[in-house]
Amino acid sequence: MNNFFQGASSSWVKYSGYEIKVATDGTRYVKPAPKAKPTVFNPLKNAEAVVVDALNVGLLHMSSSKQALAEAATMEFVNKYGLLGLVTALPTTPNFIEYDMVYLPKNQFIKAEAMKAEEYAALFIPFYRPEYLKGDDEPRYDMPIDRDSLALAFTFTNKPLGMTMSFELAYAERYDWLALQFKDWAFTFLSSVFYYEDYEKSDEKTRNLYRSSMAAFGGATPTYRVSLLDKPTIIWDFQARMLLTLPTQSSWSRDYKSEQLCGRFLPAMQPCQCRPKGRHKTRQRL
Repeated sequence: MNNFFQGASSSWVKYSGYEIKVATDGTRYVKPAPKAKPTVFNPLKNAEAVVVDALNVGLLHMSSSKQALAEAATMEFVNKYGLLGLVTALPTTPNFIEYDMVYLPKNQFIKAEAMKAEEYAALFIPFYRPEYLKGDDEPRYDMPIDRDSLALAFTFTNKPLGMTMSFELAYAERYDWLALQFKDWAFTFLSSVFYYEDYEKSDEKTRNLYRSSMAAFGGATPTYRVSLLDKPTIIWDFQARMLLTLPTQSSWSRDYKSEQLCGRFLPAMQPCQCRPKGRHKTRQRL
């Protein structure tokens, strides 16, 4: 794979453990475990693995008979890489806490085009009600304070409040929303693969269907800057984990493949372990 992120860096937070917690209305959420400890890490260190793992989780979610496996794979992904940061990926600005209203482009999770900022934040802080302080001073929200939360606050002091909220111990994301996002990624990848593989034998209606599925894949765009560390380094500002897949989307069909024998996605140059040795390796459709 021609690594888009080679020599690049970014910062994200994951906790030492996650759990599924059910709200009073029956909604299932994925959140850090009560005594979990946060770790700041660079998700670009192995960006290829993040994308491959996400695609394989989505592949399981696409099969109604594999939901138990899909749930286990989802929790494994979250434990390895953290939550997706949906709270900042959906609105028009990750600084939504500074305003009275949140405006939402069309998305697959929330039908409303606008809602009060506190109501929107409550979708991701379902088990705690923070107090929001807005006025002449710098906007902020009050959450339980401990040593770890203070350390994170100082580490990400220049980041949008919505992003720092996604690093809180009380932050949670709906399990069904995570499942849908993983499924969408897998569907988008398959659409890009099938579009080119079946181009000659597909009619224009089918091609337009593939094009539409790719065009629907969107979200806020990450930004980058150059920092002079031990060497000039591109620093990507991903205000949501899910945005990590965006820069690589254009090369998905070239950099990854689907293997029929093991039913998984793999990097294009990685041989399938299920394939007999000496057999010619070609891209196979699922």
